[in-house]
Amino acid sequence: MIPPHTVSNDPGTIWAKDTKPAVDTPPDGETDPAPENAWPASATRTGIYGVVTPNVVPAASDGWRMYYTQILPRPGYPAGANDYDNATTRILSATSADGVTWSPEAGVKLTASQGGAGDYRVVSPEVVPLTDGSERLRMYFECNPGAQSVASSIRSALSDDGGTTWAVEPGERFSAGGSYNSPRIIFLDNGRWRLYCSDRGVGIVSAISEDGGVTFEREAGERIVPTTSYEAMTTFAPEVLRITGGGYRMYFAGYSAMDCAHVLSATSEDGLHWDKEPEPVIAPGGPLDRSKCSEMCVMPIETNDGPAFRMFYEACDGTAPDERGIWRIISATAGPVTLSEEERS
Repeated sequence: MIPPHTVSNDPGTIWAKDTKPAVDTPPDGETDPAPENAWPASATRTGIYGVVTPNVVPAASDGWRMYYTQILPRPGYPAGANDYDNATTRILSATSADGVTWSPEAGVKLTASQGGAGDYRVVSPEVVPLTDGSERLRMYFECNPGAQSVASSIRSALSDDGGTTWAVEPGERFSAGGSYNSPRIIFLDNGRWRLYCSDRGVGIVSAISEDGGVTFEREAGERIVPTTSYEAMTTFAPEVLRITGGGYRMYFAGYSAMDCAHVLSATSEDGLHWDKEPEPVIAPGGPLDRSKCSEMCVMPIETNDGPAFRMFYEACDGTAPDERGIWRIISATAGPVTLSEEERS
């Protein structure tokens, strides 16, 4: 088993955006969108629905599975994703043989009520294998039972069928006096697990588990705090990659203002102390990410020319008032990857 978020080499800071969505959002006219449905790109969308927070893992059979969050209107609040504080969400999935073309799967992986959030939000799935030999998977997720001012916690669910169905575990995995979201798990050499996540209003923090990811104790200090103009408002959503030869690469989101977000990056020798790159690795400005590039994940791609990588990230096109708009999951590539015109269009 290759530990989660472990890569053979550093993906670096040079990424080329792909031009079509990996996962698109339902059009405005849908009242009960089926998880497995896909809709024409030409369908009318104004940001009532959204898809965000991608997490890609190897599929049980072959290929890849992406878990992601779908944002929907909550009863009485028809603006949906354009009024996120009052929206609801659910966790869905899609599969791909090549990491380029994705097919949404039937069935809801986790509802807000199942995850302990009532009719509000479960967000940011992070799926990892257990290390007890059972071949089960654990999904960590953010449970947000109210407006964003209400504290979020990290909770979990288990799957014993390769990630198709999930049973929520009792209790919270991490809630130590903060408001936590966007979890990522790294397996350490000593058998411990390290959780990276965001603490709202603080930055990116970490915690250690000695019992296989059931309980976590927060480590001293912060891993990333806002220090640049790109993070003037907030920094969050770590995607941490452990490099086989040593060291770490982190990608994370920074909001310079409510209407502008970039994908930023940092490196570390020990996973605790991080040096930020001076400039973003992905900046807003394309037709699908005109205002915001945010929470992301990275998957490896093997090519004839060597290892390469694809990053999936949530992107907002800024077509609604106040630079809100349609949230989609789109991608970028790094390394010796050349996509055909058909794949890019």
